[in-house]
Amino acid sequence: MSDLIEILLHVDIYLEALFSHTGHWVYVVLFFIIFAETGFVVTPFLPGDSLLFAVGALSSRQFISPWISFITLSMAAIIGNTANYHIGKIIGPRVFSKEHSIFFNKKHLDTTHAFYEKHGAKTIIIARFLPILRTFAPFVAGIGRMTYPKFQAYNIFSSFLWSGCFIWAGYFFGNLPIVKKHFSMFIIGIIIVSIIPTIIKAISLKRS
Repeated sequence: MSDLIEILLHVDIYLEALFSHTGHWVYVVLFFIIFAETGFVVTPFLPGDSLLFAVGALSSRQFISPWISFITLSMAAIIGNTANYHIGKIIGPRVFSKEHSIFFNKKHLDTTHAFYEKHGAKTIIIARFLPILRTFAPFVAGIGRMTYPKFQAYNIFSSFLWSGCFIWAGYFFGNLPIVKKHFSMFIIGIIIVSIIPTIIKAISLKRS
């Protein structure tokens, strides 16, 4: 755990070292990190927002291309969400198949489907900017069998929006003297700001 925290807080340093060792294969490594962070329910702890910001910062130093990074990581996010959706679609009917189960009642599956048909678009877009939730949103969309073309349209839009916001923010602001000097603090700030809406939503749901 301490090693993971160290990597998260100094992701720029580790990325620079990774590039020096792998060269342009770094794009493949970054692709699989973002793919796993969005594609597997069990890996929401992997860096997402902070990694994209660090990639943008390194791009401005000419280590890697901002445009190749933007396209590559957007595609990773799209494919990751798509895989997660299909995993949920396969698992959902098998798990939620009992008529009288308290937790895995078939009615829950129907309720989830109705929710995603009505609110799925904004859920997919908003969840993309919320750690942990962005890993579960496509999975639950698959469980609820959200209409696939609708899911995919908002998946593609949100993926480009998410990766673009953080990569280009890192590109334009990541190498400002104050940001470079306190980079780890900015990474902590990004993580905290990203998590706060999730915590607020969880508290509001618990109260209601």
